[in-house]
Amino acid sequence: MPSGHKYLPYSDTGSFSRLVTDYLSADNKLNDFYQFAPNANGLKKAIEERAKFPVNRVVLVETLEKQYNHLDRHENVNRNLALLANENTFTVCTAHQPNLLTGYLYFIYKILHAIKLADVLKQENPDKHFVPVYYMGSEDNDLEELGTFRYEGQKYIWQGSGQTGAVGRMQTAGLQPLLHELFNKFGPPGSNRDELINMLTIAYLQHDTIAKATQYLVNELFGRFGLIVLDPDEAAFKQAIFPLLKDELLHQNAFDITNSQIEKLEVNYKAQAHPRPINLFYLKDDIRERIERKGDVWHVLNTDINWNESELLKELELYPDRFSPNVILRGIFQESILPDVAFIGGGAEVAYWLQLKNLFEYYGVFYPAIMLRKSVLWIAPQQAKLMEQLGFDEAEIFKPEAEQIKDYITKHSGKEWQTNEEISAIEKIMAAVKQKAISLDPTLRGSSEAALAKMRRQMQVLEKKMLRAEKKKIETQVQRINKLRNAIFPNDSLQERVENFSGYYLQYGAAWLDLLKDAIEPMRNEFLTVRAIY
Repeated sequence: MPSGHKYLPYSDTGSFSRLVTDYLSADNKLNDFYQFAPNANGLKKAIEERAKFPVNRVVLVETLEKQYNHLDRHENVNRNLALLANENTFTVCTAHQPNLLTGYLYFIYKILHAIKLADVLKQENPDKHFVPVYYMGSEDNDLEELGTFRYEGQKYIWQGSGQTGAVGRMQTAGLQPLLHELFNKFGPPGSNRDELINMLTIAYLQHDTIAKATQYLVNELFGRFGLIVLDPDEAAFKQAIFPLLKDELLHQNAFDITNSQIEKLEVNYKAQAHPRPINLFYLKDDIRERIERKGDVWHVLNTDINWNESELLKELELYPDRFSPNVILRGIFQESILPDVAFIGGGAEVAYWLQLKNLFEYYGVFYPAIMLRKSVLWIAPQQAKLMEQLGFDEAEIFKPEAEQIKDYITKHSGKEWQTNEEISAIEKIMAAVKQKAISLDPTLRGSSEAALAKMRRQMQVLEKKMLRAEKKKIETQVQRINKLRNAIFPNDSLQERVENFSGYYLQYGAAWLDLLKDAIEPMRNEFLTVRAIY
């Protein structure tokens, strides 16, 4: 499966916020919101600083070994698990919830980015080791999001068989009907189809929880690259942030510190996430609910669970794993248990991490280099053929469809439909008429301006009619533009925000992952487009 690829500035795609594009371009307005620039120099400094922030490697390795007990481990996974015990080993981390069947394509892309960045850092720092880590957000309880994926335009929804609480803890027993329906859509037998069905069947029908199923699936896809899957839902990991949990429950410092940073950020940008007075959930059995404090009583919402201070501290001491950080504290938890030098996240993740630097400093936790995950547009052979027929390059396909059509008409039919020059000439004449009218009677200013505005509107209406006439002449090409856009931007969105990996795996197999990994330049802050060629 040969391919070619190109990179485009993220700003040229029209799909990313100004905060993200300003961050990547090192805009001075954001200097106070991060510590290490998302480039080679920033990562070099992050590696130097990370050594000053040790983590409990014994707990890390022992807990991961326990989590991997039920899996067949690739030799690269075994090697990296062993390396994590060494002080000269660091991690490159990306995080995501355990979406059913991985959810959307960006799940795949962010993991590949972490894998490739770890490889590059090793090449540049041969005296050190770098391990890619997928940090599973298993404690998330948003089943509406995590239980949904799309294949061939159809939405598949798992409602959890009535289960509630952390999705990672949910039992997989009720998934068979959904998987059966999906597998029937996978087409005729073939090596890729058989491999994928077997992989998904073992993942979701032979593992009892969503977390274990996700770990198995991700390990099958990426274990050969040495990726480590970490599930933070462990008492041993929570013990590492015991002081933070206690401080948050008793003093709620995160609320004021984060809001102060948000206030500064919102001078120029919109905040991505807002703190609560207590940024912890209570996690037990099928419960994951927010904790609120009223006076001297702490209450778990939507339950009858209440504590006074001594009862609360006893609960925390005995069961730290029952306290689950929300988005404001999750990153601090992650960086407290991993020797991380870089965190790779999507645009929304980058945005909320930029709100948290001061909070990391308050708790004395290392604040890593924040990297925007690689975004990818996959251009299949039939789509590449359409682009060639239309004369479009990678940059042009990101333009709005109406603009694409205008550009095509201008390129191939000339500018006969445009009236800019004529309007300009008419404006000059009308301006002269306006001045003549005003010189005769100043009260005619309003009438002359109204006449000019009416003429502009009439010319715009005429231009639209002329454009429609041109479009009729190239109706076949307009249909091709529409077909290309619908294929490349499903639901008028980026592929990575709509499609699931399964369709690509069915067509290309595991080689698809190798091709993407090879194409990713992890320190190049640009959008990747890949043309598959047969």
